[in-house]
Amino acid sequence: MNFNLSKLTNGLLALILIPFIANAAVLEEVTVTAQKREQSIQDIGISVTAFTGDQLKAFGYTNAQQVTALAAGVSTVQPNGEANYSLAIRGSASSDFTSNNESPVALYVDEVYISQMSGAGFMLFDMERVEVLRGPQGTLYGRNATGGLASFITVKPSQEFGGYGKLSVGEHSQIKFEGAVGGGLADNVSARASISTHNNDGYARNRFLDQSLNNANDYAGRVQILLEPTEDFSFLLNGRYSQQEIRTGFFEHAVANTPQAYSPVGTVNNFADYIDSDLNNDKFTGDYDREGFNDMYTYGFTGTFNWSVGGVEVVSITDYSSVERDYIEDSDASPSPGFNFSLNTNAQQFSQELRVSGETDNYKWVAGFYLLDIDIADSNGGETDLFADAFLDAFGLLGNLLPTEIPFNIGCCQGLGTGTNRGFDSPYTIDTNSKSMFAQVEYEFNSQWTGIGGFRYIDEDKDYAYNNNVVRFVPGTTYRNGNPNIIANLVSFATSRSDSLWSAKVEVDYRPNDDLLLYASWNRGTKASGFNAPFLAVGGDPNDVLPYKPEELDAFEAGFKWTFAEGRARLNASAYYYDYQDYQAFDIIVLDTLTANRDAEMAGFELELQASPTDGLDILFGLAYNDAEVDMGGRKTRPVQSPKWNANGMIRYQWPMANGTMAIQGDIDYRSGTLFSLTGADTVNQGGYEVANARLSYTTSDDKWEAAVYVNNLLDEEYRVSQFDLSGNVLIDAGGVLSLVEQYYGRPRWVGGSISYNF
Repeated sequence: MNFNLSKLTNGLLALILIPFIANAAVLEEVTVTAQKREQSIQDIGISVTAFTGDQLKAFGYTNAQQVTALAAGVSTVQPNGEANYSLAIRGSASSDFTSNNESPVALYVDEVYISQMSGAGFMLFDMERVEVLRGPQGTLYGRNATGGLASFITVKPSQEFGGYGKLSVGEHSQIKFEGAVGGGLADNVSARASISTHNNDGYARNRFLDQSLNNANDYAGRVQILLEPTEDFSFLLNGRYSQQEIRTGFFEHAVANTPQAYSPVGTVNNFADYIDSDLNNDKFTGDYDREGFNDMYTYGFTGTFNWSVGGVEVVSITDYSSVERDYIEDSDASPSPGFNFSLNTNAQQFSQELRVSGETDNYKWVAGFYLLDIDIADSNGGETDLFADAFLDAFGLLGNLLPTEIPFNIGCCQGLGTGTNRGFDSPYTIDTNSKSMFAQVEYEFNSQWTGIGGFRYIDEDKDYAYNNNVVRFVPGTTYRNGNPNIIANLVSFATSRSDSLWSAKVEVDYRPNDDLLLYASWNRGTKASGFNAPFLAVGGDPNDVLPYKPEELDAFEAGFKWTFAEGRARLNASAYYYDYQDYQAFDIIVLDTLTANRDAEMAGFELELQASPTDGLDILFGLAYNDAEVDMGGRKTRPVQSPKWNANGMIRYQWPMANGTMAIQGDIDYRSGTLFSLTGADTVNQGGYEVANARLSYTTSDDKWEAAVYVNNLLDEEYRVSQFDLSGNVLIDAGGVLSLVEQYYGRPRWVGGSISYNF
């Protein structure tokens, strides 16, 4: 293995060497709905990691991304820091920070698909469980899940009165609160209300404007009302809202005057003669003339009907969701007004699923219909006189400038002036209408052998329109997503596309005894076509650059699930081989994110162990290997954000104390080296690293009160979660584009504590 095994082993041994006396708390029999019905996780032939709500609380998880720390082969992707997120599973990943490209790993909340990655960074509160499914899930799930999916299920209302409240405080003036209350309103009516807030001052520092960055200012709420007029019929209404208003766009400035290679520390950037004064020693400070921000607002409503009639279960899920976002950053990471990149999201989504299911002595079946309609009116752009004038010059349009607008000396990067009056606004619309029908049948040949077959047919239409405009920024008028002050339209493109797609599943399960399941499967996954929306004007024919075709995957998997040691331990393992056709390879090329169809192959395995070897001691361990290869036409490389090795472990021990229970836990997550771009250059390469966390808690004997202290990133590891090489010598004759590499570092060590009360 190409990683620091001794360092990882020492970390795990340090966690194991803890005395043990009392009752186990982490190892539970987890019931999941991965196949649209309740089953034990040990009874399904799918590679799944799942945690109950109680486990999530015991682990101290408070956001949707933390669940990946203990899921083998799964990692969090942060395309541009705190602003948006996605997941990567088995080499299926996208690091796109625009809204035109959906992730190959789908997210669902209460069976509702989350299409926008900007809406995926939600806070984790009042959860019943989380299920992470590896591998294609296109038969029973409605959307783009070639890599797998994560399903988040919230606590539902009940007639029993109850709830909880939790207050957390931490470094950087952090104050975090979450809570819920619910119960019966009438004999057949129940309700539950849940809220979460998070505020902190920020852990990054802007010396130039004397302000903190990467702060938290998040609010979310959810109200659910459950009607149960009869035992066979129920209706659940879910309404939710969230908002985020933070100062973001922080990047560490690393000089790279030679394309795709770092310059020595302390080198002056040819772009505006800037040098980071801390000489890269402090990864969380910089000098930025533009105050970056991310303002995001989401809301949605879901109506779920459940009806049991004649031995058939009927489920209808109707949802409307909206995401609005306004984002800008200081992309040149300097005190010069060179380049400030922006994003706008305005997306509305409607979905309808109708599902019927039933069973006989030997058969279990499910079938249904799914409709998804997504309307996007987004844009990206930037405040940049330099690039605006360079493109006007390249297109022969400098004459469109007013006499008072003096262009830069295009041949070099000096003389930036005192402000930015021109730049780009690239608005685009994508209207997606997807309809599908699906069915899956499970047949028990006998007590040991079971066969499963499934199929989904998808009919999808997309209408796309894109414009790349050089604009003026005139106070009092729209700057982003519809700037009317157009100096020149460089690209105007509109098209439509219709695709007929299909997914399928064939699986055989063999159970020699009650404690062991062996399975083998073939899954055909597919991900819909799409369109690039570049920040800068594209060269050549837009038909060759903007559209990309659907992705198809043949996935072969075999594995086992074994419960042993009288139920005290579970060992699950799986091995897989992926053969992609038209793999949607994501890449970052200078200033643009672009997806192109390539061929790819991936092979690997996962191993997960959960054990309670003695009362009070819980051990979780995971190991994953992924050999992924993307064919770039004569050159092979790994896909972005896809480590070859991933290992994680947790030790949790609890013992009785003072009429209650003390618990101490530690966890560690290791990722081997990853790429942020398919170029494979040093400037887009993150070496292997590990992040360790620790937590100490006390719970009263009635389980009502808990007090805890924790340290995240215990060893204060410095690691990058995203990186953009802007040194490619494409536009400017001297010194590359911006002569820098933007580096976004994961959070530093964070100490905090919490107190919670359950009622």
